[in-house]
Amino acid sequence: MGPEDILAAYEERINRHDFDLLVPLITPDATFWFTDGSYSGHAAIRAAFERTWATLNNDTYRLENRRWLAQGDAAAACSYHFVWTTTVDGKPLSGGGRGTTVLRRAFGSWLIVHEHLSADQR
Repeated sequence: MGPEDILAAYEERINRHDFDLLVPLITPDATFWFTDGSYSGHAAIRAAFERTWATLNNDTYRLENRRWLAQGDAAAACSYHFVWTTTVDGKPLSGGGRGTTVLRRAFGSWLIVHEHLSADQR
């Protein structure tokens, strides 16, 4: 599987709200930067995801306007717009922002080594 396949699998699996499904796609030393903080390693990243899923337990997440900034034999980077939707107290909520995901070839496969999400500045 190439970097595009890994990012597509990540997008699909994230909506299943089970971090164990994401672990095979993320390097153990990955760093994720979210609007509420930075998280390094599977345990910290898991905690951030699970905290979000507990708060927004019926959310969906998707990536739009993917733009591959670099693709080589050992690393690839993609920028995109992310969109999430959910319902809280019966009221629909949505949001989104800008994202960048960096992948590297590790352990015989392409894996996510970094993700940076930030709120829209519109």
